[in-house]
Amino acid sequence: MNPTKFISYLRVSTDKQGKSGLGLEAQRKQVADFIVSCGGSLDAEFIEVESGKNNDRLELAKAIRQSQLTGNKLIIAKLDRISRSLHYITSLAESRIDFVVCDLPGCDQFTINLYGALAQRERELISQRTKSSLQALKDRGVALGNPQNLNEDSAAKGRVLGVAERKRRAFIFAQRIHPTIKEYQEQGVSLNKIASKLNECGILTARGKEGCWTPTAVKNVIATIAKK
Repeated sequence: MNPTKFISYLRVSTDKQGKSGLGLEAQRKQVADFIVSCGGSLDAEFIEVESGKNNDRLELAKAIRQSQLTGNKLIIAKLDRISRSLHYITSLAESRIDFVVCDLPGCDQFTINLYGALAQRERELISQRTKSSLQALKDRGVALGNPQNLNEDSAAKGRVLGVAERKRRAFIFAQRIHPTIKEYQEQGVSLNKIASKLNECGILTARGKEGCWTPTAVKNVIATIAKK
C-alpha cells in the first residue's frame, strides 16, 4: 500500500506571527510530526500571510486545487488556519477535498461544524472588542485616523509597498517550483520542454492557472532565484 501523500497549508495573519505560537515554523513542525506518525509524505507546501476573516485567499485556493488535481490529502495544523468563518469551514468539509486537521485528527462532520462555530464566535468577539475599544477612544475625544495618510506621498509609498509585496510573493512561489525546474535543467531539458512537463504534471502557475506554463514563465522563475 502506497503511503499517503499530503499537501500542507500554512497561514499567519501577519509577519510578526512568525515569532508566535501560531508561527509558520510551529505549524510546519505540527504538520511534519503528524505526517511522520502516519507514515505519509509531504508532496507540496503552500504558505499564506492573510487574515483569517478573508476567505478569498490565493494560496489556499492553490492548495485546494493541487489536492483536487493530485488526489493528495490537504493537511492543516489547526482548524482556524483555514478560516474563522463557519460557512467557509463547513463548505470545505462538505466539498470533495480530502483533508485532515492535525489537532483534530479523528474529527467527523459534527465535530468540524462544532469547532467551526467556536472559531466563528471567537472572530465575532474579537471584532466586538475592537469596536468597543475604538468607541471608548472616541468618547474620550481621541481623533481616530490620520488625514495625512491620504496625501500623494503616502499613496506613493503604498504603491512601492505593493510592488514589494508582489515581488515577495513571486519569490516564495519561485522557491517552491525552482527545485523541479533545476532538476530538469540538470538533465539538459530545454525551457520549452520544461514548460510542457510542468503543464503535463498539472503544476499551477504563479497566478494559480493550470496548463499555462510558457518558456518565458520558466525563465522568469530562474531569474527570480538568481537575483537572490
